[in-house]
Amino acid sequence: MMPRMSSALQEVTDGRAELTALERSQAHAITALREEVAALKHQLEWFRRQIFGQTSERFIPEPDPAQLHLGEVFPVPEPPLEQRETIAAHTRRVAAADGAEGEELKFFDESKVPVQTIVLMPETVRRLPADQYEIIGEKITYRLAQRPGSYQVLKYRRPVVKLKATEAIHTVPAPAAIFEGSRADVSFAAGLLVDKFAWHLPLYRQHQRLEAAGITVSRPWLTQIAQRTIGLLEPIHAAQFASIRASRVKAMDETPIKAGRAGHGKMKTGYFWPVYGELDEVCFPFHPSRSHGYVREALGLAPAAGSVLITDGYAAYERYANKTGVTHAQCWAHTRRGLFEAEAADPPAVHQGLEQIKALYAIEDQIRTLALAGEAKQLHRLTHGKPLVERFFDWVDAQLERQGLTPANPLTKALAYARERRAGLEVFLTDPDVPIDTNHLERALRVIPMGRKSWLFCWTELGAKHVGIVQSLIVTCRLHDIDPYTYLVDVLQRIGVHPASGVAELTPRLWKQRFAAHPMRSDLHDFPA
Repeated sequence: MMPRMSSALQEVTDGRAELTALERSQAHAITALREEVAALKHQLEWFRRQIFGQTSERFIPEPDPAQLHLGEVFPVPEPPLEQRETIAAHTRRVAAADGAEGEELKFFDESKVPVQTIVLMPETVRRLPADQYEIIGEKITYRLAQRPGSYQVLKYRRPVVKLKATEAIHTVPAPAAIFEGSRADVSFAAGLLVDKFAWHLPLYRQHQRLEAAGITVSRPWLTQIAQRTIGLLEPIHAAQFASIRASRVKAMDETPIKAGRAGHGKMKTGYFWPVYGELDEVCFPFHPSRSHGYVREALGLAPAAGSVLITDGYAAYERYANKTGVTHAQCWAHTRRGLFEAEAADPPAVHQGLEQIKALYAIEDQIRTLALAGEAKQLHRLTHGKPLVERFFDWVDAQLERQGLTPANPLTKALAYARERRAGLEVFLTDPDVPIDTNHLERALRVIPMGRKSWLFCWTELGAKHVGIVQSLIVTCRLHDIDPYTYLVDVLQRIGVHPASGVAELTPRLWKQRFAAHPMRSDLHDFPA
């Protein structure tokens, strides 16, 4: 009897152990499935936001459940006292309607827009002699008009003259062009680049517009003019990139571009690595991949003393900083973006984090409003911003320690991203020249994704390099309030006679100081449109 009981007890024990093991296995499987479902939900939410959501990352908090609905009766509390400032009393003219009769409505810059004047005389005096009426004033009305095409042809008539006394024959040589023997005026070459890279009008569309304007040229000719013109600008781009490399504080990022064929119907993926210098200059070097070594190739191994590099969280920048000794600052906008994208996982917690970062940005707004710089800016950040940063990271630690957050949870990943980069996120507190984020760089590189929507890709890697050269100069022109067309018309004529040792003077920043007041023009400038 006893052996039977022992064997039955053993079977029960073994069965219980198997059930326990099965229960643990199923619990692990359930946990893994929950994490996978959460991750898939996060991805689905991301795709839904890309297709149907707003592009802005503004956080709109959930409505307060205590908030009464429209129409409910509620006691009206005393309004809080508001801070007000006294301003001088003034009167304001009532705005006239668009194109109102007899109103001088200026909506254009007369120095840039040609104006054709049309005089309209009353029918009652149109046929009267001038001595029978007197003009005592005038009313002005403007209308915005457009021609089918803005192209013009410069016709140079060069008479061949024979002196009767000596029978010598004289004529004027053909005017110099940026390319010997080319029919392209400098204004056309500059306009070609501005239309393609500033207004994202591909060459084939420009070719269609030329045909519509009655001008017959080939599309390969347009490509050749663009390539040769960019070749003239390459030394200026190199000089600007050297200036950026010499900056103490730089921002860097990367953005993809299809460049070069990888086979039938396939394109390679390359990358622009935009670099923004402290003198408001930006360059877009192109490299065929996202390899870590291209950071070193772009910035060099001998950075300026006390250099700071502010980037997103890509590991290539951290590796470069460790190798060269530069201070690696991190971007608060990318940290905020991670929290914003985790909103669906835990809305109340995400709201808390976003509100704290919002308060930190409010400090930066105060600094801009007060126009603080140097030590005053640093002191303001340490006094008002540092406590907010410390409070934010205390909140991050508390969130990571609470129960229920799995490693695959999007909020967990966002919080871990922030905590791992705390040292880099605090750099701006002690260095007044370091911005809080890389938004200034992201605004500058916006021309690349905008261009991708128009011209989609570059046929060759050389073409991508040319895109980077032109965009570097055009975007920098915009950063310094320079008209890219005026700048290109000038430097394309000036570069052939300017000393090679002073090519840096032709970069947009220095060009504005030296030549912007009296730029070189095309002969077209002397004639009205």
